[in-house]
Amino acid sequence: MKKSLKFLALAFVAFLMVACGAKKQDTQPLLIGMEAGYPPYNWTQSTNANGAVPIKDSKEFANGYDVQIARKIGEKLGREVQVVKTEWDGLLPAVQSDKIDMIIAGMSPTAERAKEIDFSESYYDSRFVMVVRKDSPYAQAKTLEDFAGAKVSGQQGTLHYDLLKQLKDAQVEQAQDSFPVLRVALEAGKLDAYISEYPEAVSAAAANPLFTYVELNPSFQVAPEDRKVSIGVKKGSPLMSQINEAIAEITDQQRKDFMDQAIKNQPAADGQEETSTEAAATEDYNFFARTWEIATQNWRQYLAGTGMTLWVSLTGTLIGLLIGLAVGIIRTIPKSKSQIHNGVLKVANLLLNAYIAIFRGTPMIVQAMIFYYGTDLLWGWKLTPMSAAFLVVSINTGAYIAEVVRGGIYAIDKGQFEAARAIGMNHWQTMKEVVMPQVFRTILPSVGNEFVINVKDTSVLNVISVSELYFTTKTIAGNNFRYFETFFVTAVIYFILTFTITSLLRAIEKRIDGRPSDQLAAGNQQQVAVLKEEA
Repeated sequence: MKKSLKFLALAFVAFLMVACGAKKQDTQPLLIGMEAGYPPYNWTQSTNANGAVPIKDSKEFANGYDVQIARKIGEKLGREVQVVKTEWDGLLPAVQSDKIDMIIAGMSPTAERAKEIDFSESYYDSRFVMVVRKDSPYAQAKTLEDFAGAKVSGQQGTLHYDLLKQLKDAQVEQAQDSFPVLRVALEAGKLDAYISEYPEAVSAAAANPLFTYVELNPSFQVAPEDRKVSIGVKKGSPLMSQINEAIAEITDQQRKDFMDQAIKNQPAADGQEETSTEAAATEDYNFFARTWEIATQNWRQYLAGTGMTLWVSLTGTLIGLLIGLAVGIIRTIPKSKSQIHNGVLKVANLLLNAYIAIFRGTPMIVQAMIFYYGTDLLWGWKLTPMSAAFLVVSINTGAYIAEVVRGGIYAIDKGQFEAARAIGMNHWQTMKEVVMPQVFRTILPSVGNEFVINVKDTSVLNVISVSELYFTTKTIAGNNFRYFETFFVTAVIYFILTFTITSLLRAIEKRIDGRPSDQLAAGNQQQVAVLKEEA
């Protein structure tokens, strides 16, 4: 009887655990991938006003037409919606590697993309237009031929850019990675026009008095499926049927209302934000006053981005220093009479040489994509964006510092190695007591230089959803449409960071030059020399 009761009790506990586990699984947040910087489809804001949803691992919120569609799907699935803020190029690998559940980012289901992921039914039908400056001769364009000689561009990796080939004799410039960059180029006169969808064009014209858009007749020749905007999911995703059911339940009037509200609620849509170019023509324009205004209004975002940049770059540099020291020491181990020792050493050197060659020979942005997305696809490693960022920066830095350490070790006089061996020191003791105190002072400037480089190079980590300073700046600029002042603030922050780091490192170098540790290193050299003579 007691055994039966125990069995029933255990079965009941197991049932509760399974039930709770199932409930927990069902209530996991629905992760939606988007740029959160493409109004009116999606943008970033500081509060949850107007139905915004939280951005994962952030204190910010996302809103826009795409977000409202995502909320409808979340209601259908009974799951809370969270946005994973990612650069456009990172969206497809993110959904393929299960970093997100779906892409809702104004994406067209082109044939090329459909080979990689599955697409839902359309939740919006696109109209393609050209965004131009009002004072441009192309503002009067009516046909595709009217853009002959114009400098045009579009967003990289999208159908938009491919459609530019239909503009007769137009000068197609390099594709840009985002619409904020396209708007900057247009405002600065680097472009005569860029191709866009109708909602984005309306958004740009409403926010920037210098812009307008033209609809061409006949317009671009586009396949019916390429006019559609759909939701992307992983191949074979079980969510597809429920997503299509949710889309079918959204009426045409609701979709129109969502877009109208998105255009109305988008940042700077009230027309009160005056652009730099137009404001510069007025007497009351004050560049520094407007720059200060942006800095004070967005200081929390700037501070968060700066903190993330410093945290990743500092941690990565310190771990990279440890890796570099270990690799550098191993690569300088001398051969011995033991064949086994020499064989192991040869294999180790081959592997370490390959590590250094690979990580010094490939860009950090490529390494970030491989570590974050590739390892999940190949081996199922569920790295978080931050763990992938620390891993990439650390290993990348270690490869560079390893060569610096090796050079520093070989710069030490060979007589000191010989003297250390003469008194019975092994390789590790020689490194610890004699060589490394001298090497550290020699390599300190190079290590500091790597730190400064990492502060700037972490800007590439936005492809794996790390909201560092540069990605944060793009979001701010995409919201206020005042690019020059916004990026000027960022330039000042980067300069302050690098100047401060460089100054601190120089102070440390001077301190080391006068510290007893240097005298101790010199004493070690003298002691080794004396022992060498005695030996």
